[in-house]
Amino acid sequence: MNILLVEDDKRISDFVVKGLQENGFTIQLCTNGVKAREMLFASEWDLVLMDIMLPDISGVELVKLVRFKKKAVPIIMLSALGEPDDKVEALDAGADDYLVKPFHFKELISRINALARRTKFNQDKQANTYTCGSITLNADEHKVTQNNSTVDLSPREYKLLLFLMENKNKVMSRTQILGAVWGINYDTNTNVVDVYVSYLRNKMNLESSVLQTIVGTGYMLKDH
Repeated sequence: MNILLVEDDKRISDFVVKGLQENGFTIQLCTNGVKAREMLFASEWDLVLMDIMLPDISGVELVKLVRFKKKAVPIIMLSALGEPDDKVEALDAGADDYLVKPFHFKELISRINALARRTKFNQDKQANTYTCGSITLNADEHKVTQNNSTVDLSPREYKLLLFLMENKNKVMSRTQILGAVWGINYDTNTNVVDVYVSYLRNKMNLESSVLQTIVGTGYMLKDH
């Protein structure tokens, strides 16, 4: 796991960094809120350990910003503030867990592992759900919605949309689309891909900036 530790107390940060590294975690340390704000959005993190009382921006404010920006990274708050109101404020701001200082290192590891399991479980549940703008496709239910309204697609239209959503923001050649949707032995000289793309555009009112034609190559479903 790639962990960001936001902690200005050197004694605690040394203790946490050393312990996590010994347990096989990759960890980077940040000692103030301003720098943490930059690092939170500059890289992808598997988990964040966040102190509340930082010298500039509070940990709670940083958590609110992370959630406002729609980042779902798991966050554990580390704080000397142990009153229920302090915990409620942090959790309501968007933190996933709260650990009061001083804490036993084994408990921190246990909390990290528990949160990692929960995150993986939620990701696995969502693995068969694809989104692109206002479009959501649930592969388990073979259900497509657009602006929260169900869209009725033929089996081939559905398969084409699924393939494009699985590969959104990537240019897919007509040959790739033919192989995935119609089978590798389908006549490559046919214009069936173009016809079904047109069906999708008309049925779902997809602008050319969303379902893009890449001249001479194929198509790309663009998530703006």
